[in-house]
Amino acid sequence: MDRATGKVAIVTGAGSGIGRAAALALLGAGWSVGLAGRRVQPLEETASLAGEGSVRALPHRADVSDAASVMALFDAVQAGFGRLDLLFNNAGTGAPPVPLEELSVEAWKRVVDVNLTGAFLCTQAAFRIMKAQEPRGGRIINNGSISAHVPRPRSAAYTATKHAITGLTRSTSLDGRLYDIACGQIDIGNAATEMTRAMSRGVLQADGSVAPEPTMDVQAVADAVVYMASLPLEANVQFMTVMATKMPFIGRG
Repeated sequence: MDRATGKVAIVTGAGSGIGRAAALALLGAGWSVGLAGRRVQPLEETASLAGEGSVRALPHRADVSDAASVMALFDAVQAGFGRLDLLFNNAGTGAPPVPLEELSVEAWKRVVDVNLTGAFLCTQAAFRIMKAQEPRGGRIINNGSISAHVPRPRSAAYTATKHAITGLTRSTSLDGRLYDIACGQIDIGNAATEMTRAMSRGVLQADGSVAPEPTMDVQAVADAVVYMASLPLEANVQFMTVMATKMPFIGRG
């Protein structure tokens, strides 16, 4: 395969939205990228959108909440590209926006399994490769979300996992330090993707009203991920917030 820069990444949730945009930006910057997701067809669509860069894309079906599936993903990328320089822990899901007391245990566990346990399993797998390879080390970027700072109404499961991702980011940064493994977090607010289409029609606000919210081009997020990924391992963006300028986050909304 044409490896261009020689740098290798894995992007989870690469079949749509932020994951697709980040994967395409990395491929455009010359990276080889393992595209991970639950369905192969969207991953293959992502690869096809990369044009000439598609030769450096490796679509691979993976369920990040399943340890065996995660192991198979990382084994496939290592076998295909020889090493791993970047993991973008992007895969995530939410629960139905119901009152907290009506949220089912099953829905809660599903969000925790994907958003938190999935990021942990992928981080473990990345550590094993990054500590053993030559040259040693690599970088992990976690998708924290604005919800790592403040919740939306009726989002207990999603918000709890995104707050937990911040703890995982900090622990990963500390535990990876001795092995030249850097870890940072990108907190994203209102990027225009399939998931945020409803924002233009109106979403529930903290005061109980429903109001439309501004969004931003998802390319701004993809560019930020490429910037974080491109730094030498002696430098790290620990936390970055990329958000729609006029969204209700700063101030009282």
